[in-house]
Amino acid sequence: MKAPVGNVARGQRRRALASILVGAALLLAACGGGGGDGDRADRTRADTTCDGRIDGTATITVWFHAGSSAESDTLRRQVQDFNKAQRQVRVEVVTLPEQRPYNELVLSAAASGDLPDLLDFDGPRLYSHAWSGRIKPIDSCVPIALRQDLLPSIRQQGTYAGRLYGIGTFDSGLGLYVRPSVLKKAGIRIPEGAEDAWTADEFTKILRTLRKAGYAYPLDMMLGDAGPGEEWSTYGFAPAIWSAGGDLIDPKTFRTADGFLNGPESVGALTLMRNWVEEGLVEPGRSGDQAFDEGRSVIAWIGHWRYPDYRRAHPGDVAIVPLPDFGEGSVTGMGSWQWGVPSGGADGDAVWRFLAYLLRPDQVHRMSVANGAIPATNSAVRLSPQYAEGGAERLFIEQLTDRVARPRPRTPAYPAITEAFSRAFPKIMIDGAPVKATLDEAVEAVDKDLAAHDGYPRDGS
Repeated sequence: MKAPVGNVARGQRRRALASILVGAALLLAACGGGGGDGDRADRTRADTTCDGRIDGTATITVWFHAGSSAESDTLRRQVQDFNKAQRQVRVEVVTLPEQRPYNELVLSAAASGDLPDLLDFDGPRLYSHAWSGRIKPIDSCVPIALRQDLLPSIRQQGTYAGRLYGIGTFDSGLGLYVRPSVLKKAGIRIPEGAEDAWTADEFTKILRTLRKAGYAYPLDMMLGDAGPGEEWSTYGFAPAIWSAGGDLIDPKTFRTADGFLNGPESVGALTLMRNWVEEGLVEPGRSGDQAFDEGRSVIAWIGHWRYPDYRRAHPGDVAIVPLPDFGEGSVTGMGSWQWGVPSGGADGDAVWRFLAYLLRPDQVHRMSVANGAIPATNSAVRLSPQYAEGGAERLFIEQLTDRVARPRPRTPAYPAITEAFSRAFPKIMIDGAPVKATLDEAVEAVDKDLAAHDGYPRDGS
């Protein structure tokens, strides 16, 4: 994601994105897209998204983020196969740019009443979409059997104010990739699970040991991807703050970040990581993300999406272990892109017909093979040997099901939180800015957003 710029540059970017919106708008005009924000009273109504029947035939429009080419190609093929398999519901898919351009397009379309019938969005943004009325509950659409089959993390990520607003076909995994041969040669123990994760102090000593063994930058934290506005900062490193006992916002009230994001636990976690950078134990932030592949680093702090690359680079010599324990136990991230039904006149049952197809075990497996993500359902997990007991990526399933994984803050203020934190993190890690003062600035930005929205009250409270 790109950092916000001044009004002139922002207008230029919007004009540049307009050409992308034209095609989507034409499709939506033909297909009858979803509506805009709506008022808060409308959001308290009973969920009538699905009533169990489809009247006649329907054409629905779907927006999908442009992730990897394999991911986009797989969804297009799924749409083609779905359309061929039945004639009652026809799906037309529009693929749009990922990250900031995508988020801006969604907000712009919501303001003009041009949202599609089925919307793809990054999981933690669900709460803002739900609070504002951009999407509606889908409890009435999801059968109990499917709900029970979903990984608990998928249900948790998709729930706001006690209602299910979103559902994903895949989740994410985050941990440390290591080279077992190198660690064993250096006499370093390899954790078997979250219960025996390295402590932060132990991890510091391990990095120093590996540097003495000849690895100039033993740890790659992908700091090159941690620029302002980039989600990697929040997804990748909020777990260190949580593990230390800190948080990005008051987890009980969600009414302030003061004393949490800039609290002693959060400051301590980021200070320790900044010390690793200053000591030269971490791959420099502007050197790319190939340090582990090319053998410069022995440990990589990254998610599930790099496993295929690492496995090819070091056949038979890659393992996944939990993130370090900063004091309150190892914690990891979770959550990925989800589907939601925008508020509007689309036939919810027609939309659900397609979404139910995407959630079939074979289709969940099909997508997870394409993008390397964690299957969203237990039935699909069973189709993937790498997640079975003893499988290479089993840790990711254990973390998601044993609640070692935590969702990013489940509040409508999340866009403001991730914007503020993603600006603070690279300032601290790459530019060497003072930790406490920089986090104070982030708190000020978050609390300003909270004040502007009266704390994001629920149901008029």
